[in-house]
Amino acid sequence: MPDTAQQTDEILLDRIGSAAIIRLNRPKALNSLNLSMVRAMKAAMERFASDPDISCLILKGEGERGLCAGGDIRVIHEMGKAKDAEKTRFWQEEFPLNYAISHYAKPYFALMDGIVMGGGVGVASHGKHRVVTERTRLAMPETGIGYVPDVGATWLLPRAPGETGTWVGLTGEIIGAADAIYANLADACVPSERLGALVETLGELKGGASDEQVRAVIDRYAVAPGESQLEANRDLIDRCFAFDTVEEIVEALAKEDNEFAVAAREIIARRSPTSLKLALRLLRLGLGSSSLVECLEREFTVASELLNNHDFYEGVRAAIIDKDRNPKWSPATLEEVREADLEKYLAVRHPVLFPDHRL
Repeated sequence: MPDTAQQTDEILLDRIGSAAIIRLNRPKALNSLNLSMVRAMKAAMERFASDPDISCLILKGEGERGLCAGGDIRVIHEMGKAKDAEKTRFWQEEFPLNYAISHYAKPYFALMDGIVMGGGVGVASHGKHRVVTERTRLAMPETGIGYVPDVGATWLLPRAPGETGTWVGLTGEIIGAADAIYANLADACVPSERLGALVETLGELKGGASDEQVRAVIDRYAVAPGESQLEANRDLIDRCFAFDTVEEIVEALAKEDNEFAVAAREIIARRSPTSLKLALRLLRLGLGSSSLVECLEREFTVASELLNNHDFYEGVRAAIIDKDRNPKWSPATLEEVREADLEKYLAVRHPVLFPDHRL
């Protein structure tokens, strides 16, 4: 039966048996998140956590195209251009939601069918049970819009096997089910045609179900995800992406006589040089971080400063507003972005997001 107590147009709350369901409901916008959706999700999660009759929480997207294409960056772009004092408010509330998902009191199940990008990864991959399908198209495409991987990606990606997370973060390329599982961004692959039955079976669990019980249900419907291209190219990725400067990575890729390496080099050449260098710095710092909170705080610091600079606005213009796919980055080359230039992006000029957490 639908649960209408906190239902909105963009977040729908349902129950199937003991399973509570949050449905992202902006299908025409690929279920992109906005501030009201973040707030509604947070309120629903708090309510469901205290309900003893609920066995698990399921996140899914409405429509046929995907779970979530990320945050609504068009709004942030407009607010930043207008120098709105609240231009960072979305991130101030989205990032704590990502943390809440990572520590949710009940089994949190993300149904990652179709497109899962940026902020979509944030509301899915921090959960304890992440299911992909043959239709999954996952990416952290931020370097292509003059931004950086955020929503805790600089905690998740460094913990992927070898340097595969570095490849994901720098290239922003789309990966499928097998690669998402290999990179530890998902747990199991379930055919899309079985998802309805999976959800029904989860709803048959009793309130207070354990993560082990939820995983056992998922395993009943899961199939082998196929070959992972990241795993197949793992040696090359580790060899080329182990460096601490983007220039060295590009140079290493140029020495490889391999289609995968050529493609990676060509993709990186189209990304924002500033974003590439910041992303690599954040990924390396994330590897040495002790907590997700530490990474989220650092990402917020960088994101806030990016709104004071050229590339984010140019990247969003080229990708989303004018859609000419021809951004003019400034600086235009990696060589023009000095390491010292990055320090301003890491200087904290705002109240922390998690004042109750010691870093």
